Amino acid sequence: MLERLLRTAALAASAIAILSFGLFAFDESRAASRRSAEEIAGARAAREPDPSPRQERAREAAHSDARELIDDANDVLISPFTGVGGDARDKWVRRGVPGLLALVVFGFGLSFLARFARGRS
Repeated sequence: MLERLLRTAALAASAIAILSFGLFAFDESRAASRRSAEEIAGARAAREPDPSPRQERAREAAHSDARELIDDANDVLISPFTGVGGDARDKWVRRGVPGLLALVVFGFGLSFLARFARGRS
């Protein structure tokens, strides 16, 4: 039972981290061709691993409800790691390093615990 719960949590956390980063990468490639004031404000907020309340509102205005749900879940997942790479000038580093750390800790770490729990039962 514990193994299944840990494995499910690991898969969910990994899916959220990967999907959120993929959507970030998609936005960055699309933003190269389209520039509007609303999208720029939302894209700036999406680049930050720990957006301010003002940036969060701008991001909500620029994204759909489903996308915002994914980004909010990702914000929670990467919040312990936002200090790593957060001062970097490159937006890919600011967003990628915390996401990768969350993937390692929650995705691989919880999977490891699930395998350990299976051996203990």
